[in-house]
Amino acid sequence: MLRTPSLEHVRALTDDVGIHQHAAYDIPNRSEGYCTDDVARAFIVTNLAGREALRLGRLYLAFLAHAQRPDGRFRNFMSYERTWLDEIGSPDSNGRAIWALGHGMRHAPQDTWRERCADLLGRALPHVAGLDFLHARAYAALGLAHARSSGIAPDPGAVVTELRAIGADLSARHAACAGPGWDWFEDVLTYDNARIPEALLRIGTVLDDSRLIDLGVRTFAFYESIVVEDGIFVPIGNDGWYVRGERRARYAQQPLEAAAFVDAALAAEAATGDVRYRRLAEIGFAWFLGRNSQSVVMVSGGACCDGLEERAVNRNMGAESTLAYVASAFAMAGRGGPGRPVVRAPAGPRHEEARRRIR
Repeated sequence: MLRTPSLEHVRALTDDVGIHQHAAYDIPNRSEGYCTDDVARAFIVTNLAGREALRLGRLYLAFLAHAQRPDGRFRNFMSYERTWLDEIGSPDSNGRAIWALGHGMRHAPQDTWRERCADLLGRALPHVAGLDFLHARAYAALGLAHARSSGIAPDPGAVVTELRAIGADLSARHAACAGPGWDWFEDVLTYDNARIPEALLRIGTVLDDSRLIDLGVRTFAFYESIVVEDGIFVPIGNDGWYVRGERRARYAQQPLEAAAFVDAALAAEAATGDVRYRRLAEIGFAWFLGRNSQSVVMVSGGACCDGLEERAVNRNMGAESTLAYVASAFAMAGRGGPGRPVVRAPAGPRHEEARRRIR
């Protein structure tokens, strides 16, 4: 039975400011500093960990508060010397910050943290409509769906309005792009792909909108048809992505793709009650454990390698990769909601050989 993951490496990457973006092997790379993107991911993980990670969660929430500008938008990059390196962060980093705050409103282990998250999200809410990029809107929708379910939304009407607007926008993008053999929102599959169907599933669930749930199920099925091969998750590689009508990239595979696939499958199960999605979540999570296209175990303790190449593994264990694994492990162990599946690691000689390949 899968046990909850170790937070040892998350703690090793974290100092009294936040979590370091990158690592050289398992050693924090201070020269790369910090970013709101990764701190947002880390705050979500500590919400899942609950009271086991109070010190970490407090640090990450303080970072997010410091990253927020007076106008409600967020900076992203901070140097190790505690100097902000940008005035306004990327749309994705702003979307992820909103995601983390909404998640905190619903799942943070302290009432004061939930209230603080609500305050910060309320200041960011007017800028959600300005997040034009597809992924940024999906990230924001995930946070707003959590906020809607929290019971403490700063402006419930505005949250619902933004969720409806994002649902309508994703539906319109799909209608404009989809065609025979291509059931997607744009003409290329890039990164964090499953977050887009997940956003539709979660919006549809909190708004009781069957059309959005149906579209989330439909587009997730299309994505599944591309990335699940003989029961193995083979994500789109970032070495070229997958442009419509062209050959898909198979490497470099990134851990965040497996994490997104797990969450989307669990969201589909929650929205539809179909237990088949449990098996899909297991397939996505097993990517970390060695059931991948190279039969390589990507994790060691609570740390995860940064990527899977055709002939090698990126043995650096930075924040994004480690947090993807830890968040997925918490989800699969039942944190953040009932009825979550349990996964066993692959066993046997092939599994042992895979372990040796990353040592």
